[in-house]
Amino acid sequence: MNENVCLPDEITRRKPSAGEESKTLSRGLAVMDAVLAGPQEGMRVAELCRQTGLERATIYRLLAALQEARYVTLVSRYRYGPGERWKALVPCSKQREDLAQRLAPVLAAISEGCGDAAFAVVRDGGLSHCIARHVGSYPIQILVIQVGTRQPLGVGAAGLALLSALADREVEAVLDVNAPALALYGGMTQQRLRLLVQATRERGWSLVGNHATQNVLAVGLPVCDASGDVLAGISVAATENRMPRERQRRIVQLMRKSLRAHGFDAF
Repeated sequence: MNENVCLPDEITRRKPSAGEESKTLSRGLAVMDAVLAGPQEGMRVAELCRQTGLERATIYRLLAALQEARYVTLVSRYRYGPGERWKALVPCSKQREDLAQRLAPVLAAISEGCGDAAFAVVRDGGLSHCIARHVGSYPIQILVIQVGTRQPLGVGAAGLALLSALADREVEAVLDVNAPALALYGGMTQQRLRLLVQATRERGWSLVGNHATQNVLAVGLPVCDASGDVLAGISVAATENRMPRERQRRIVQLMRKSLRAHGFDAF
């Protein structure tokens, strides 16, 4: 045999360049974000292709790597969901109960300070999930959601605060997943929600009116732990005539003060 001829298993594979590795990582993260933002029943490959703009072959290759590393799992024959490694990071029911208990005195202090109802939500894929609520003393209470309510992340003030704290890539994944349902919330659109996210980041707190509920304004903040990780979103809702700009600012200050008094941080 000619010594200069190499058999296939003897061929040295070309090491990917730093740019290629970065591109692969970015694509893998885009797929992971889409999976995390997806519904509980999981995401189909066709849906992942549409949301990420990647070819089917690329999606399958990335999913195989993510499955091997246990970041993704097959939920059913054709649908993919978060794997075991993510389950340790995604709040389970017990963690949510603990967080709800920790946030209960925060909501109470806020509600007692302003007289209006206060709410706390966590992220559940592309949805917000209300885990706690405190009713205020003002005669007219805006109880827009109750404990257990789920709705597209961002259509309410607490969910918008949470959404705005995510990376742009995650925001887009959430918007893509929720696109079919947004119009049900006061004619909300993806573009409108992008503008609300931008305004929230610039302002420092969220403001939503007339989307989840007509003639209602709500302000919200993300809730962070000491390391800066976002745990939840909180909000206060009232009628429009009870929410002039100056009062919005006072309520936000009250929210930040209450969070820090109970060991949380706020943006």
